[in-house]
Amino acid sequence: MSQWQNWAGNQQTGSIEIVAPRDEAELAAVVAAATEAGRRVKPIGAGHSFTAIGSPVDVQVSLDRLSGIVRADATTGLVTVRGGTRLKVLNRALEALGLSMTNLGDIEEQSIAGAISTGTHGTGARFGGLATQVRGLRLLLADGSVVTCSASENPEIFELARVGLGALGIIVEVTLQTEPLFALNAREGNGELADIMAAFEEHASGTDHFEFYWFPHTTRVLTKHNTRLPLPETPLDPVGRLRGWFDDELLSNTAFGATVGLGLRVPGLVKPLARFAASALSPREFTDISYRVFTSQRKVRFVESEYAVPRAAGMSVLASLQRAVEASSWNISFPVEVRVAAADDIPLSTGFERENVYIAIHTAPSSPWRSEYFAAFERIATEVGGRPHWGKLHTLSAADLAERYPRLGDFVALRDKLDPSRTFGNPHLEQVLGS
Repeated sequence: MSQWQNWAGNQQTGSIEIVAPRDEAELAAVVAAATEAGRRVKPIGAGHSFTAIGSPVDVQVSLDRLSGIVRADATTGLVTVRGGTRLKVLNRALEALGLSMTNLGDIEEQSIAGAISTGTHGTGARFGGLATQVRGLRLLLADGSVVTCSASENPEIFELARVGLGALGIIVEVTLQTEPLFALNAREGNGELADIMAAFEEHASGTDHFEFYWFPHTTRVLTKHNTRLPLPETPLDPVGRLRGWFDDELLSNTAFGATVGLGLRVPGLVKPLARFAASALSPREFTDISYRVFTSQRKVRFVESEYAVPRAAGMSVLASLQRAVEASSWNISFPVEVRVAAADDIPLSTGFERENVYIAIHTAPSSPWRSEYFAAFERIATEVGGRPHWGKLHTLSAADLAERYPRLGDFVALRDKLDPSRTFGNPHLEQVLGS
């Protein structure tokens, strides 16, 4: 028997069986045997969820060996990839084929199955989450059988399984709609929070991919404007090696990790350190292949809560959060991330039939202010019908979520049909879907 913990270390389990099937047939045998024995099975990719959505009860299935591209059509852009493929592997494989994902989040450690199952998204007012790029799924069910689904084949499953929370089955293959390889021109700069909030709609609508980071205990923000450019017409001008090391490795990881640790030991230093951090990153502009701009390394461990709030309410939610921080005794070392994304038609997507502003807060896993800070943020976000990211910390129940997801009942009914024995269940899924 083995132990497991997620990337952040805030979710831990012990006395579980961990298996790493070599292929689909071996995976099917593991799942069917577990179902027959009344045991529960949870697949895992990179373990980057902060909630316990991927925490195993009896058997944990690593999908790392179910990796790689199965087939690709550069003409249509349709690419089928195994579910355990990490995004960092997929991005480079697509580049070799002259293709790109349309949009990405800001890390690439996740598996493709885990990323779409939890509703991972990037930023951009015209662009939905990663699941909107899905055109087909191959889903291994609790009895060991496999069902394929798309808009034309088993559409009732496909519609709901694109963001499936790992509750319906194990995604063994995903077919994605990619596009020709493209570049991003990135402009990063500093600004005042009040100015950026006042002009948020102008920034969000006038830039392909816009986001900003507010540094609590200051009025300063870091802005990122990314503009899509065609390749090979666009000359690349990536960040120089020395500047990249200084900004992305030294300041964003090494020095930031040191300041977080120092702030935990000496809380009184957090606010002056925050002011220093807000002024340390200087403006820069560069152009590179899209995934190299979308994603960055995160070496400092943290826990996170993120809520999707109606776009019209986004800045008022952020203003309320700012007031809550200023009125508190908390010492918050991590910046607050603000993004925007388009509406979609996926029933359990945070973007279901609604444009959103996404606001994400972070702390060190051991922060003494985490509980109060996260609870205050949740209260503010839920007042406007905020939907929590499925992989990030929240306390909402199935009853709460049913008010925010009008088709949650349809999803639960499909789960009852596909996994009546709850082979793929765990306590967290009981919290968000009901027992």
